[in-house]
Parts: sequence; C-alpha cells; structure tokens
Amino acid sequence: MKEQLPARLVLSAAAAIGLLLIAGCSGRSSPAPVETLYTGKTFRDFEPNSLTADTYQVQAGETLYSIAFRANRDVNELARLNQLDEPYTIYPGQTLRLSGNLARQRPPKSVAQTKANNNTVRDSKKDIKRPVAKSAQKEYGQKVDSKKKVVKPTTKPKSQASERTVQKRVKTVEPRRSVTVANKDIQWRWPAAGAVIEDFSLSERGNKGLDFAGNRGDPVRAAAAGKVVYVGSALRGFGQLIILKHNDDFITAYAHNDKILVQEQDWVDVGETIAEMGDSGTQRVKLHFEVRYRGKSVNPRHYLPKSR
Repeated sequence: MKEQLPARLVLSAAAAIGLLLIAGCSGRSSPAPVETLYTGKTFRDFEPNSLTADTYQVQAGETLYSIAFRANRDVNELARLNQLDEPYTIYPGQTLRLSGNLARQRPPKSVAQTKANNNTVRDSKKDIKRPVAKSAQKEYGQKVDSKKKVVKPTTKPKSQASERTVQKRVKTVEPRRSVTVANKDIQWRWPAAGAVIEDFSLSERGNKGLDFAGNRGDPVRAAAAGKVVYVGSALRGFGQLIILKHNDDFITAYAHNDKILVQEQDWVDVGETIAEMGDSGTQRVKLHFEVRYRGKSVNPRHYLPKSR
C-alpha cells in the first residue's frame, strides 16, 4: 500500500495540471488583441489633381504643398483661405477649405453710387452689378449705406457689365500668357542630363511636365535655388517626390526618384543634386519634372535655358 500511494498522488497531480491547461486554453476563444489597422485611404490612393471638393480632411503624412499639388491649386491661396502662416503647419483630421472667394462671402447688402461720371449701377433682384469706380472697387466687401439713393444708369449697363467681364477674364488668363515676366529673378538650369522622352502637353490628360531618360543613380539637380517644401510618396503615380519652392509664384517637382538626398525645410542651390534617378511609381527609370506657376502646370521649356 505504501508503494501505491505515491503513484496515485502522481497521477492525481498530473490530472490536475492537465485540467488547468485545458481550462486555460478554452478560456481564450480568440487570438490575442492587436493594434487596429487603418483601412481607409493610404498614400497610394492619392492621385494628382484628384481633389475637386470644396473642403478636404488632412490625412497623416500630408503637407499643405502636397495637398495643393493634388488639388492643382496655389499653396498661397490655400493658406489665405485657411488663415495659415508659414510654415503652413497642418494636422491629421483637420478640415481645409480648397475653394471659395473670401470677398464673395461678404457681399454688400446694397450698392450705392460713388461718382456721377457714368459710374452708376443697376440694382436687380437676381444680381447686383458693382460700380466701375475705383473707390468702390477698393471698398468691395465693406458695408454700404443702404439709405443712399441708387441712380439709374445713363448708359447701357449690359455693355459695361460685359466690359468688366472681359477685363476679369483677361486678368484670369493673364498669368499663363505673361508667366515669363515673373521669371526675371530666377536662374534656371536643366534638372537632368538625359534626353527628353516625353514633352509637355496642354491636353487635359497630357503630360504636365518633361520626362527625362537616364540610368538608376543618375543625379537629379535642382532646376533653381529654393526651399524643400515636400519630400515623400503621398501622390500615386509620382513615386518618391520632391517639391521645391522658389518664390511665392513658382514651385518645381521631381518625381520617381530612387534615393532622396534632401529633407523638408532644406535650402538648395541651383544645380545642387537633390536625388538619384529611379523608377519609383513607374515602370522605367526616368525623371518626371514639372514647373508650376501659382499652382498651375506650365511648360518647363519656357524657363529652362536653350542649351544645357
């Protein structure tokens, strides 16, 4: 009996341990918890010129420059719309306005005559024609005394309105036609030594820059002196992208890089190597280069020197 007692104790202990193990395993019916993964849009879902809404919610990894690049808008305009000062710090989850006219949001309740020399206006229920007088144009957006009389026009208001409309349209188109005028203070140079394999196109879906052939590791140079305002891959189709700001009007973009040699907020000189050519975001080694004036793509050949 003494020899059987230890054996029973051993069996009982083993059985107890087995039951504890079974209870422990059955107590967890699901795998160990893990961090929740973001299942929304990623940086690879961001397409150039893909932002068409009036507002946009900032996502991680974005800057005001990358958002302006996607929306095909002037970064200075976006900064003014959202009351941002340099360096234009934004945060994930922040809602930005992408369009809107600040002046139009505060239209005058009534319109008064400021001068009597053919500067009268027509008041209608559908719209209010603004006076041509310079003083009225400067004060547009301010409150106007509604007690003042509105004098009926002595000339054809339609012709005046059409003249003002034409003037406004000319002002809107003018930057594209006279864009080289603002080019005086910038010294330009070619960003790559390779041949141009695809030229700039004015078509809606055409190439909005110049594509250069090359080998992996070839130097990508700054086309003009400026500040690095964006480095990353937040725009699908551009791969590793660098954006340089040269002044309040001009930025340049360098896409499909293999190795980035600069960081955001760096200052670079014209001709300085900022990256090595690669095939990120594309099927062959090349450099895609863009020049943008006030947010709009323009032909880089209008600025680059004739000879390299």
